[in-house]
Amino acid sequence: MKRAIVIIIDGVGIGELPDAHLYHDNGSNTLANLAHYFKGIRLPNLEKLGLGKIHPIEGLESNLQAQANYGKMAEVSPGKDSTTGHWELAGLILNKPFPVYPNGFPDDIIEEFTKRTGYKVIGNKPASGTEIIKELGEEHLKTGKLIVYTSADSVFQIAAHQDVVPLEKLYQICKIAREMLTGKHAVARVIARPFVGASAENFTRTPYRRDFSVKPFGRTILQILMEQGWPTVAIGKIDDLYAHAGIQKTIKTKNNQQVMQAILKELNETRAGLIMANLVDFDMLWGHRNDPEGFYRGLREFDGWLPELEKALEKDDLVFITADHGNDPTTPSTDHSREYVPLLVFGPRFKQNVDLGTRETFADVQATLSEFFEVSGTGQGKSFLSQIK
Repeated sequence: MKRAIVIIIDGVGIGELPDAHLYHDNGSNTLANLAHYFKGIRLPNLEKLGLGKIHPIEGLESNLQAQANYGKMAEVSPGKDSTTGHWELAGLILNKPFPVYPNGFPDDIIEEFTKRTGYKVIGNKPASGTEIIKELGEEHLKTGKLIVYTSADSVFQIAAHQDVVPLEKLYQICKIAREMLTGKHAVARVIARPFVGASAENFTRTPYRRDFSVKPFGRTILQILMEQGWPTVAIGKIDDLYAHAGIQKTIKTKNNQQVMQAILKELNETRAGLIMANLVDFDMLWGHRNDPEGFYRGLREFDGWLPELEKALEKDDLVFITADHGNDPTTPSTDHSREYVPLLVFGPRFKQNVDLGTRETFADVQATLSEFFEVSGTGQGKSFLSQIK
């Protein structure tokens, strides 16, 4: 039975796109800059797969026979957020970017939000999630007002202390915001950002974040596969990013370790179809916090897990390792970066060491999946299946 595993290492870019200057991302290169920061990195299993052959990365050999097929992909859709990247991977290309709010949300949006939820708002500006709870967390505790903020991405984020606003209540508030933000204000995601702690010195975000994505404007490869009877499994925040469309089974996780464990478990339970997983810690914990040490530690953990993945594969499996955007922890910005993403593709019955080049769109993943499963795809992207069969 055919089975594909798509692993998205969230935020792990591999060099600025030609239009990166339009996003103020000149010089961003998540992997290469990280390697330079450490004067070389050691990732032996990713190295064997061919990561160092995609782009020069200090510490990784490029002159070897790669055990995977390798390349990099450009993003056609405008933007650099997770929803845009994931949708393009699944075959949906945006014609115009999701709205962003560099000066905060308009008064009428905040007034409507207060009217519908019954909560007043503080913040309403672009900010780092960890910094804004330090700045406004104590005021939130005293007043009960919700901390609303955004970023360079198309997000409406709501931070609340779990003792002030219980989790289920916060999720309900986010659903109200999601229903409200439509038309020209249809942000890509409404995000619940719960936190705990007694004061600004020890406020900490919890792992109970939840994303409420706008619904896809068209059918994705996930929906097409499910309609054709193929199982579709979402691990991590995948389900949220596709607004539950085309997903048969959802596995919620709190961190990279749980995602990796869930992938291995699903390989024992789901014998055919598509398994898609997102490793969120690279983006959420390390990229947005400019933490190169954590980022590198996460890459080493993922690298060390790869032999377990390879051991668990069946003969007809096809694995994709890629990303949805960059998030360079070595640059001053704490936002996503407009970058190429790496592409490593392998399976027991497939060729090795094929240079897949620079793909014109992330949607080449969708096109390849549709040919692999012998279904009609979304019409976007070009399949590279014939190159590796």
